[in-house]
Amino acid sequence: MALIQCSFFAQTLGLNVGMNVVIPERSYGIGVEAGGAPSGDKYPVLYLLHGLSDDHSIWLRRTSVERYAAEYGIAVVMPEVHRSFYTNMKSGLNYWEFVSEELPHIAQSLFPISDKREDNFAAGLSMGGYGAMKLGLGAPGKFAAVASLSGAMDIAGLIYDGSPFSAAEYKWIFGSPEEAAGSDDDLFALADRAAAGGVSLPKLYQCCGTEDFLYSQNVRFRDHARSLGIALDYEEGPGNHSWAYWDEHIQRVLAWLPLQNSKA
Repeated sequence: MALIQCSFFAQTLGLNVGMNVVIPERSYGIGVEAGGAPSGDKYPVLYLLHGLSDDHSIWLRRTSVERYAAEYGIAVVMPEVHRSFYTNMKSGLNYWEFVSEELPHIAQSLFPISDKREDNFAAGLSMGGYGAMKLGLGAPGKFAAVASLSGAMDIAGLIYDGSPFSAAEYKWIFGSPEEAAGSDDDLFALADRAAAGGVSLPKLYQCCGTEDFLYSQNVRFRDHARSLGIALDYEEGPGNHSWAYWDEHIQRVLAWLPLQNSKA
């Protein structure tokens, strides 16, 4: 795998941001690493999203995701979004537009990755788990599968559920909890609309440790999605909000992805 550390100007944000990309290397004159695309083709891609206190370097620093991805011949794009919650902020920048529109366009223009829905996936942890599920429910035509690891699933209740998140910061991003509830930032409302509209959703995966402070939010979202008839692969078990948990479960996510040429 090759590692590309990239800084670029995001027009939707009006500033320079970073992203790290790991991508299979083509052997000289033949093919690629095990499980990858044949010469001349573009690679499937996983957009892997960071949590509230992290940045675009964290997945590579705290897990072995580069090694895991190499087994499947998949590229991994890890963008920087600061503490934005992947949202067009009430008093800030348009990070939802950035991650759902501009980022894929930039990544596809710079790297040999596919723009086909069946080759595009998203996953993330905590704030990034929310972001990944929001991509699946809010931009379903772009992704074949999305996965939330210990996600902040209920933003209307987030400020009350023990999150390290001040009332002022919440207001900058979402406004009030009353404004957030039912909005395009509310995963519960997005699920309602998708079910009512008969939207063809990507495959959905959700996991959370039973000792995680976000566990109750994850149970609420699981039950809500299932009540709507939305197919959701759900896992829970011992674990807390920790890199040991996420390092284990990103391996499960990669094995779960519907990769067209997967070895799994």
